[in-house]
Amino acid sequence: MPAKAHSYVKFSDKLTDSLDDISRMISEHKEMIDTIQEVALELTSTFGNLHLLTVKYATKANQILDILLPIIKNIPLIPDKLENLLVELEEWTQKIIDNQKSTTKTITDVTTGLRSGDVSKLQSHTGDLKKVTRTISSILPKD
Repeated sequence: MPAKAHSYVKFSDKLTDSLDDISRMISEHKEMIDTIQEVALELTSTFGNLHLLTVKYATKANQILDILLPIIKNIPLIPDKLENLLVELEEWTQKIIDNQKSTTKTITDVTTGLRSGDVSKLQSHTGDLKKVTRTISSILPKD
């Protein structure tokens, strides 16, 4: 009895069709993908510049407060509310200064990942970016 011919779909055909679909989708969305990368690079650059500016002024403010706070604490005419505000300001500036190194590294690594297309480098800093966001949020006024 002769073997009956069975029709079937070849795995290679299925894979080729899937790869063709993926290539088509990437081509269709190439402009969007590239634009998202460019925007991410610009946002990272902007964030880096804002970080540098913030650290510069936080450092100056902290230096002033290091001199001013001991004097203010010894002057009984200074209202407690002003003294408390200056202590709080010193805490904020110190947080910014303390996080400078890790924030700078994160910004540099994310920029490198975006420029080189290194997804693993980007993924490894997702948690770092969330930490930076939490730190900034903790400094922001609550009102």
